[in-house]
Amino acid sequence: MYTKEFEIRWSDIDANRHLANSAYQNFMSHARMAFLIEYGFGQKEMEHYEVGPVVFYEHIYYYREVTQGKPITVTVTITGMSADGSLFEFTHDFYNHKGKHLAHCEMMGAWIDLSVRKIIPLPDPLKTIITKFPKAKDCKVLTKEDTRTHGRVPQDLPVSN
Repeated sequence: MYTKEFEIRWSDIDANRHLANSAYQNFMSHARMAFLIEYGFGQKEMEHYEVGPVVFYEHIYYYREVTQGKPITVTVTITGMSADGSLFEFTHDFYNHKGKHLAHCEMMGAWIDLSVRKIIPLPDPLKTIITKFPKAKDCKVLTKEDTRTHGRVPQDLPVSN
C-alpha cells in the first residue's frame, strides 16, 4: 500500500474549521500522482504518449472530523484495472497521526487520448508500467460495464424551440 503524508493548511479548512470536501479530493489526487510518478508513470510519460486521466466518480465516506494541527496520511490502493489498461479503480483511506480512520474513498477513472478526447487502451510501454503497480489482493479486472454499476447514465435536458 502506498501512503502520502499531508499537513493541513489554512486553505484546506472550510467555514466549520474542519477539512473541506475539496481538500479531500485534492489530497487524493496529489497522492495518486505521487504514486504514479514513483512507479515511472508521471507527467513526462503522459505528455510523451498524449494521455491523461479522467475521473468518473469519487465516493467519499467521512468517519471523523479532520482539523488543522496534526498531519494526516492518505493511502493509495489499486483495486481494479481493465485488461487493456484503459480503466482504473483506486481506493483511498485517510488516517490521523494516531492511526484513526478518518475517511474512505472509492474512485474510478480512465485514460484518454488528449488529441481526440476519447478513452483509449494504454500504449504498450505504459501498459507494461501499470502491470508492475502493487495492487490489492482482491484487485479485479474492470470492464466497460463496471463504469455503470451505480446505474448513472447521462440525462440530457429536453431542448425547447
